[in-house]
Amino acid sequence: RYIGRVAAPQIIPLVGTGEIDFGTRMVPLVISAVAAGADLKVVAAGGKTLEEAPHMKYFVRKDSGIRTPKDLEGKTIGFNSFGACAEFVTKTYLRQQGVDVNKINWIVVPDNQNEQTLETGNVDVAIIHPPHSGGASVNPQLLKLWSDYDLDGGLGGMAPYSAHGRFIREHPEATRDVVSAIAKAANWANANPDDARKLISERIKIALDKVERYAYIENLVITEPPIQYYIDILENEGKIAKGKVSVKDIYTNAFNPHATATASS
Repeated sequence: RYIGRVAAPQIIPLVGTGEIDFGTRMVPLVISAVAAGADLKVVAAGGKTLEEAPHMKYFVRKDSGIRTPKDLEGKTIGFNSFGACAEFVTKTYLRQQGVDVNKINWIVVPDNQNEQTLETGNVDVAIIHPPHSGGASVNPQLLKLWSDYDLDGGLGGMAPYSAHGRFIREHPEATRDVVSAIAKAANWANANPDDARKLISERIKIALDKVERYAYIENLVITEPPIQYYIDILENEGKIAKGKVSVKDIYTNAFNPHATATASS
């Protein structure tokens, strides 16, 4: 049963309490939830960042004069939620470039509103995810600064599927069915990106030329580096205590028929 659009910051809390059985949101939110005692697991990898199909893009107005990381000091960045990729990938990269991230104003703007919010000048930078980043990409008033591929080579771009712990314990076959189905769909989308964009256009009722494509990790088999990447970031940011969680606490490939014995946990 698909319950429809849920505000991004609410998805992992709802999975963590079992109010919904499956949801897809970024790894750091899952790590933080597990560290706080929530009962959930990543059960399938999801989105994959490619140079031609990034997980998120960074836009400014062409007349803004913003072109370099240092230009962001004193500016306002709109992004879809705290605690996820847009916050932590960005802050990590900006610190590497010598930027004082405390001099940036960070505000939450839903992905489907961020292009307009940038265009009207209510934010100076918009971080937008697919499919809505496609509209900003063809907007003649806007300029793409970077993608997350430019910032970390795609390491932070895995957008996995998580499930409530009680559900996967009580319904292992159903969990396996769900993981198998979404892996099949993900592989199809990788093989048929234009057809996948058409389906997204029809589903969410936006023009095809404004739909950004998704890329997915092959077979949705989870690997550990993207999870460790965010554990390290959360520890460095002081969001979780060092050693509070390990990679193995966060995920399982046990329900993925494509996973090898060595990849499973």
